[in-house]
Amino acid sequence: MRERNLLEDLVAVSPGMEIWWDSSPVILDNWYKKMLAKADPADHGVLKAQFARMYDTDDPMSQLYRGVTTNPPLSLQAIKDDPPRWQKVAKELLAKDPDLDTESLFWALYKQVVKQGSDMFLPLFEASGYKEGYLSGQVDPRSAFDAEAMLKQAYEIHAINENVMVKVPGTKQGYDVIEQLTAEGIPTNNTLTFVLPQLMDCAKTVNRGLEKAKANGVDLSKWRSVITHMEARYGDLGGLREFGKEAGVEITEGDVRMAELAIFKKAYRLVRDGDYHSKMLSCSLRVGPEVDGKMQFWHLEEKAGADIVVTCPPSLIDEIINFPHPDDLKFEADRIDKDPPADVMDKLMKVPYFARAYDENGYTRDEYNTHPALVKTAEQFSKATQEMVDFAASCLAAV
Repeated sequence: MRERNLLEDLVAVSPGMEIWWDSSPVILDNWYKKMLAKADPADHGVLKAQFARMYDTDDPMSQLYRGVTTNPPLSLQAIKDDPPRWQKVAKELLAKDPDLDTESLFWALYKQVVKQGSDMFLPLFEASGYKEGYLSGQVDPRSAFDAEAMLKQAYEIHAINENVMVKVPGTKQGYDVIEQLTAEGIPTNNTLTFVLPQLMDCAKTVNRGLEKAKANGVDLSKWRSVITHMEARYGDLGGLREFGKEAGVEITEGDVRMAELAIFKKAYRLVRDGDYHSKMLSCSLRVGPEVDGKMQFWHLEEKAGADIVVTCPPSLIDEIINFPHPDDLKFEADRIDKDPPADVMDKLMKVPYFARAYDENGYTRDEYNTHPALVKTAEQFSKATQEMVDFAASCLAAV
């Protein structure tokens, strides 16, 4: 096993790049133990050193993880990682307020997951002068089409800790919420975003909110904006291959990865080179494709040199640490500015699902809510939220 993992190599050639842990930090210790338990004992020393560099309570400014993203499935993961811990938290919440019903207990538990995780990154938040160390807490996905409900939840989520960034979906209603929160100096992470029109809509929305904030003298010292591109959720979950078949175009795994990267790279350049104040965030990454019998990692390789946020869940970190031939991956500092192959782009542009996603004007705001990737992701997140509600119900029944 190599002393340094691929993420450390990537950051070394990418000034400004931030790696964020894509799960609740409360599971870090258990995850470390699970990783060590399945590793070759000969690699334990290297692994422990890597873990120490990922999250360092003694020297947070030197650690690999510069922030955190969470969402309902990830918060559910935290609860499933240690049910007795959260049953105890639920019992304490009910002792303070015996009148809590199931939904209220769920929301209180969810906020506790956010609180305990964000506490762990407050030292980095403070040491960095409020530039890093944010944890994204998402509004209830069941409210994704209700601006009033999302705004109310956003205020509650941000009030948990000063380093809590509010995660708001890229729905028609979500952009109204982002503009309002930005105008009040509340940091935001735009999620459930898949296509260029959404990404650029967010960048422009944030700018409008900032203009209002500055006009009103709002304190922006603890504000920042990130715009998430859910890459494989666009290509795989959204169904690029199936839409290709409808258009009479055979789409390979490599084509899917390049399609996702093409959208991200175009958005990155537009945001970087324009007068915008948001940072692009890359998530939903996949290992692959396999080329000439050897596994590639295009979702990382093609980001080399980018001043972006890259979020990695535990499962992906596992794949990164155990990548079969890490020394064969060479991160080129200017790779982010290299266009996808012309022949691949010509093929992809024949598929309306991609052509519209790659066009800044390919969708109107009124059309976001029915995009296949958004609909399916919202359904998955809502299901995970319901599982958290069910856990709250079981805690309530046990009292």
